[in-house]
Amino acid sequence: MFHFFVKQDQIEEERICITGADVNHMKNVLRMKEGEEILISDGEGKDYYCKVHKLEKDQVIASIISKGSSETELPAKLVLFQGLPKGDKMEFIIQKAVELGVWEIVPVSTKYTVVKLDGKKEESRLKRWNAIAESAAKQSKRGLIPKVREIMTLEQALSYSQTFDMAIIPYEEARGMETAKQAVSAVKPGMKAGIFIGPEGGFAKEEIKAAVDHGAVPVSLGKRILRTETAGLAVLSVLMFALEE
Repeated sequence: MFHFFVKQDQIEEERICITGADVNHMKNVLRMKEGEEILISDGEGKDYYCKVHKLEKDQVIASIISKGSSETELPAKLVLFQGLPKGDKMEFIIQKAVELGVWEIVPVSTKYTVVKLDGKKEESRLKRWNAIAESAAKQSKRGLIPKVREIMTLEQALSYSQTFDMAIIPYEEARGMETAKQAVSAVKPGMKAGIFIGPEGGFAKEEIKAAVDHGAVPVSLGKRILRTETAGLAVLSVLMFALEE
């Protein structure tokens, strides 16, 4: 069943009007026909099971069969603070993090960040990143589209995380797995938790200290050193299984 997102003002009592790029995709790429069933989400956690009623030039009208709260969202809000990696690694991270249930992604510029984006480049990159998040949300049948926020400094990111219930920061010098297990167990339904991941060069010691001073818990991810594009996904995977037990 194909999955689409709409805004609240496109939803009526008994029907939904799909507009924009999805119309061309439905008509000319998917070659959908009247009567086909589709899943539509409002981006805020509500799903609508519909049938294609009419394919018009600039819109597709879908009749609502049933509706309800999305069953694909994690019971806790997980925010990935990702140190900006080189190349197109960020695109991979965003795609997989969305599939694993992340609620929000915050790109972070740190001491060892190599990538430097000016205003225009950042705007273009953010547009691209959010498009990837939307595509991944559709593919994984998410009830909402996780937002990729504007790039923050580590100081800004730590300040933002102060409103969270907790935050963890994988660190290669952290020893033993007990603290990591306790941190994972501490994330409960209804909570908001941050995950801080460094870029290729990791975090500087003073950055770890700053994170700890802001309440973040340093944890080990095991005896192996994980790449930046692996570490955050490893944490999200563990939390996903723990929260969906």
